[in-house]
Amino acid sequence: LRNAMIPVVTILGLQFAFLLAGTIIIENVFYLPGLGRLVFQAINQRDLIVVESVVMLLVAAVIVVNFIVDLSYAVVDPRLRGRQ
Repeated sequence: LRNAMIPVVTILGLQFAFLLAGTIIIENVFYLPGLGRLVFQAINQRDLIVVESVVMLLVAAVIVVNFIVDLSYAVVDPRLRGRQ
């Protein structure tokens, strides 16, 4: 059943992106300090430099997670390792 783990790993990687996107809502509802609240305040104050910086940070995190997911495919399913 190792080959059936590939979709599970993919969904787990995608859920990380949704988790990051949900921080903006959660931090504002519960009045928690964090990147989500910082982005929300920066949008309200039209501080584009802060918004762009946080968005670039989140994009970099999503890219790293997707790269880790792609590398984990070879660990999960040995058929994807290639010929040696």
